[in-house]
This record gives sequence, structure tokens and C-alpha cells, in this order.
Amino acid sequence: MTKTINDVYMELFHRFKEADDPQPSLAARELTAYACKADKNRTGDWGHVYLDDATVDYANLLCDKCLDGEPLAYILGEWDFYGLTFQVDKNVLIPRSDTERLCELVIEQAKQKVSPRILDLCCGSGCIGIAAAHYVDDAHVAAVDNSEGALRITRENARRLGVQSRFVAVNADVCLRPPGNMGQFDIIVSNPPYVTRAEMRQLDRSVSDFEPHEALYGGVDGLDFYRSICSKWGSLLVTGGMILFECGWKQANDVAAILEENRFGGIGITEDLAGVPRIVYGYNTDISDPLA
Repeated sequence: MTKTINDVYMELFHRFKEADDPQPSLAARELTAYACKADKNRTGDWGHVYLDDATVDYANLLCDKCLDGEPLAYILGEWDFYGLTFQVDKNVLIPRSDTERLCELVIEQAKQKVSPRILDLCCGSGCIGIAAAHYVDDAHVAAVDNSEGALRITRENARRLGVQSRFVAVNADVCLRPPGNMGQFDIIVSNPPYVTRAEMRQLDRSVSDFEPHEALYGGVDGLDFYRSICSKWGSLLVTGGMILFECGWKQANDVAAILEENRFGGIGITEDLAGVPRIVYGYNTDISDPLA
């Protein structure tokens, strides 16, 4: 029996639902659109477009991979974050909604400055820095990672989203001193690896078997990168400049203490969009907290 795109969507939807996928409609729609080369924003047309058997089989094969644990974003090769679509592969973590509030704060702060310079450390796909460059027309962004695979994805995302003229990707290790030609920045932001040794053993298979471990593991207590960034890269912040971190849901107080040990001022903790205390920030001098 010949099937329409909508038939395939319903088939995949029921498969995801039976497997207790948390968002079966989203997963089925994204996978159906990808496999059938259809517009996911015009699903009303899907009931009128018939498919050959090979396309139907391909959609179900991709569904098999997804149900076997491979993240949907890696199958699609892209993922949406902060209103933009980013290319992803197994060299980078998948951008998550947990990070969107951090991105929002960076953009809010950057819009208060003239031609702000933003440094995105452990940039991965580049989603934070590129979103900031996209939404702040006069922002200039440097994105740092020590993975050439990640930087390749970052550069491609900057090109695809049209910000490459105000964006540079730099290969450097944040556990070492910064290169001598980095200059000064108004904002430093980082969503570094912060999974602890114990947590690495408990990761969901879709994360542990597919996402890059070097972008996850933050040392025994998960705090190695915060210590290094604060002690070695904080000097790149201009007077009054702001540093912002994402951290694990139980790490905010420890990250705030690391900022204080490194003489940052105006230290604060705020919640992500789910109400989790996940963002820690401070300044390179003791000033009042404008986010309080």
C-alpha cells in the first residue's frame, strides 16, 4: 500500500510514543521531514504527497537508530537553539535549552555596550557566541576550543548564519594561559565541561555513547575548567567586564566561591528557564550587582 508523508509521520509518532519518548510528536515530525525531504512547517500538505517504498524504509531505519539511543540531532545533522539552527555532529555537544538563559544574559549585557567584544570559551558548536553576534549587530566574538573538529563546526555555523565577518574561532586550551594576541573583552562566557567523575558513570546512554566525553568531563569534582578560566583567562576582561558561566545543578555555590577566590566582584547566581540555579556571574572589580 502506497503511503503518504502523513502516514509515515503517524507511524513514527506511534513508535516513539510506545517507546516512551518524551516528545514523540517533535521527534516524529523532525525525522519524517528529514527522511522525506519535506517542509516541517507545512505539515498540512503531508497527506497529499505519496512516497516510494525506499523512502518509507529509510524513515523507519532512522527511527530504529533514534530508538536505539542515537540522538535525533546527530541524525539530522542540525539542531535549533535560541531561534537559530546550528549544524552539529559528534565533535560537539548538542545545544540544549538549559543554556538559552545564559545566552539571553550575554545578549542583554552586550546590547548595553558599544561594539562589545565577547569571548566564548569551550565554544563547541559556537551556539552562544554566534547567537550573540547574530542578535547584537555590532558585537565582535572570539570563540575558543581545543578541538579542531568542534572549531570546524563553529566556523561553518558562523558562515551559515552570516556573522563570520565579526567572528573568529581560535584553537586554544583553556587549561593553559591564553595566547598573547587575544586582547581584551567586555564579556567572557563559558559553558565548560562540568560533569564529575561519578556522574560520568551514570550518564544516559544517548549521551555517554554518542556525545564527546572531552566536552563533558570536568574533573573529579567537575570544577577544573572554572578554576582554570578564572585564574588564567580572567585577566582578559576589561575593568567592569562581566564573566558568566553555566554549571551543573548542584555546582552554583562552588563556582561562585571560585570566582570569589579569584577576586571577582558583584558575584551572583541566577536560574535557567527551568528554574534551576545554573548560571553564575561576576565582574573583574567589586561593583554592585545589576541583575539583582
